Amino acid sequence: MTEGPRHGGGTGYLAGWVIAGLLERGYRVRTTVRDVGKASLLLTSIGERVGPDRLAALEIVTADLLADEGWAAAAAGTEFVVHPASPIPLDAKADLVATAREGTRRVLIAAADAGTRRVVVTSSALTAMPQDSATIATEDIRSEPVGTRDHRYPDSKILAERDAWSIAAATGMEVTAILPTFMQGPPIGARTAPGTIDIMRRLVSGALPAIPRIGWNIVDVRDVAELHIRALENAAAAGQRLLASGTFLWYSGVAEIVRRDFPDAASNVPTRRMPNTVIRALALVNPQLASIRPELGRTHFADSAKAREDLGWTTRDVEATIRDTVQYLLTRGS
Repeated sequence: MTEGPRHGGGTGYLAGWVIAGLLERGYRVRTTVRDVGKASLLLTSIGERVGPDRLAALEIVTADLLADEGWAAAAAGTEFVVHPASPIPLDAKADLVATAREGTRRVLIAAADAGTRRVVVTSSALTAMPQDSATIATEDIRSEPVGTRDHRYPDSKILAERDAWSIAAATGMEVTAILPTFMQGPPIGARTAPGTIDIMRRLVSGALPAIPRIGWNIVDVRDVAELHIRALENAAAAGQRLLASGTFLWYSGVAEIVRRDFPDAASNVPTRRMPNTVIRALALVNPQLASIRPELGRTHFADSAKAREDLGWTTRDVEATIRDTVQYLLTRGS
């Protein structure tokens, strides 16, 4: 079980819920951390969820996706490997494509060399996006890389997933790719909030002066973790791409839910709309805004029928996901 350098291995947002879910099912789990000093945080966070008896089945080893050392030992004796790693586009200087591809290659080659039966890779719904927003994303669609600064993150996911399938074809190892839409939901344990739930933090902290015309197909991180585990356990998942999608909401719709369900925080939640022209101008100097500029005014719908029908996967109500995320942020004082 591995995750990437930005999130510190098993301490990652999605990884935490996957680890806990596997332990709760009775699996023995080996996970990586880049910094051994973070092992105690991981043990505390997971232990709060699963209890000390199941925590004893968790082994932590050190490995870095950008270095070869440690991966052979991490993969040794594994029947299944989960690789939910990918850098997120917060650093304008980061080479997201190289990081994602190098990490994927190291993990999958180590797994193949170890005789691992199946690897579940976290890709992204961005790798299955149609050209126009009126068309529903399906697993049959394979997005093409663009090569621009604004498209660094989608390109990293597209190319890393391609590498995974190439390695699967060359080695005969079973691979499944999970393609989540925009994950929200609380992190496991009392840990630092991941960048992905920054959209909620900005609403409840008063950091957002106005709401941009942007929306997401929101899926709960806990449900995405469950799909990873089902993909490990079900033979029907081998060789498949599986979209993990939820419900589309505009940012303004998310804000309405927060104002309604958290009246004490409502004064911080903006009601004004941010003009697209303002975002386009600021995107010239802000890498985060640059990454959302192409999505202004676009809807995104994805069909996760394959995961639901073949693996019996279900998702919780999107409003519950938003409430749980905001409650986590308010509890920790964000």
